[in-house]
Amino acid sequence: MPSALPIGDPAPPDGSLPATALAGLGSRPFGVYVHVPFCATRCGYCDFNTYTAGELGTSASPRSWLEGLRRELDLAATVLGTPPPVETVFVGGGTPSLLGSDGLADVLDAVRASFGLAPGAEVTTESNPESTSPSFFAAIRDAGYTRVSLGMQSAARHVLAVLDRAHTPGRPVAAAREARAAGFEHVNLDLIYGTPGESPGDLEASLDAVRGAGVDHVSAYALIVEEGTALARRVRRGELPMPDDDVLADKYESVDRAMTAQGLTWYEVSNWAASAEAACRHNLLYWQGADWWGAGPGAHSHVGGVRWWNVKHPAKYAELLAAGASPSAGREVLTGDDRRVERVLLELRLATGLPLDVLDEGGRAEAGTAAADGLLDPAALDAGRCVLTDRGRLLADAVVRRLT
Repeated sequence: MPSALPIGDPAPPDGSLPATALAGLGSRPFGVYVHVPFCATRCGYCDFNTYTAGELGTSASPRSWLEGLRRELDLAATVLGTPPPVETVFVGGGTPSLLGSDGLADVLDAVRASFGLAPGAEVTTESNPESTSPSFFAAIRDAGYTRVSLGMQSAARHVLAVLDRAHTPGRPVAAAREARAAGFEHVNLDLIYGTPGESPGDLEASLDAVRGAGVDHVSAYALIVEEGTALARRVRRGELPMPDDDVLADKYESVDRAMTAQGLTWYEVSNWAASAEAACRHNLLYWQGADWWGAGPGAHSHVGGVRWWNVKHPAKYAELLAAGASPSAGREVLTGDDRRVERVLLELRLATGLPLDVLDEGGRAEAGTAAADGLLDPAALDAGRCVLTDRGRLLADAVVRRLT
C-alpha cells in the first residue's frame, strides 16, 4: 500500500461509491484491512501512520478507535449494499498486539458482525514479538485468527539498535515457536536487509535464526530510507550511510538462496512460502487487483476501480464517524489506462507473472527486448506470460517502467 496519499478528489460525505464500482462486487475476491495506529515506540525507519501514547495524549485511545472501527465497518456494509463474505482479514499497523488478545477478538467480531466471514477465511494479525506470549497466541487462535506475522527485522542487536526496534534478538524466534505450539499453521517472519552497519555475517545470522524458527512464510524487504523519518535525518547528517543498491542486490540474492535451501519458494519478489497454502492470500488480493475495504485511520481501500483513503489522525477519524460521516479524506476513480499500468506494476512482481496481452503494442515489443536482456523468461513469454527471471527480480521496478 502506498505511504504517500494521492491528490485525488473529495470523497462524498456518506462514502457512497459509483454504480460502476459496485458492478461485479463479489465476483472478485474481497478482503478487509484493519489499521491499528498505536505503537509503544516509534521505529526510526518507519513512515507508517502510527502514534505513540505520548503523541496522542488524551485525543484518542484504543477504545475510541474501536468504536470508530465498528461504525466504519457498518458504514462499509451499507455502502456496498450486499457485501460479499470476507475471504481475508489483515490486521496491521502499528502494533496490533498492543490491543491484547481481547482487543483483537473484538476487532474480528466487528468484521463478522458487519460482513460475515467466508468459509475458510484467512485471518492475519501482525504482532510485535515483545507484546506476545503463549497465552496471547492461544487466545487469538481461539478467537478465529489463522495466521500471524511477526516483525523480526534482524537477529543482530546492533542492527536492531540502528532501526530503533524495541525487541531482543531471540524473541521473534521464540514467539514464532509459541504461535506454532498454539495451533497456528501459518506463521510469517519479517526481515529487513541492508541496514547501515549490517555485515554479511549479521544477515547470515538472521537467516540462521529464521531457519530455526520453523515458519512457513518469510517476507524480506530492502531498507528504504523514507523522507521525514529519524533514519533519514541521520543519513542526511552523515551519521549513517545511504544503503548501496549493489549491496542490497547481493543481500537479496543471499536471502533467496537461504529461503530456497529451506524449502520456501518465492511467489512475490519479497515473499517466500513453503506451499501455495502458506502464501498470504490477503496480500495476493492486493497484487491481483481485487477488492478490499481498508478500515481505520489512514487506511486505503479499493473497490471496482475506485481507490480512497481515510483521514490520518485517530481523533479526527473517530470524530467523523461519531457524527455519522465517512472518514474518507479523498478518492480516485481509476481510468482504464490507470488500471492497466497498476496491473503491470503489481502482477509482474508475482512468480506467476503477467499475461502478455495486458501490455499495449509498445509494451509487448519491450517485453521481447527484456527477455533478450535476461530480465524476462523467454519460454514463459512464448507461452504468453511475462515472468521475471532471477536477474529480473533484482530490477523489477526498471522492468515495469519498460513495459508501461
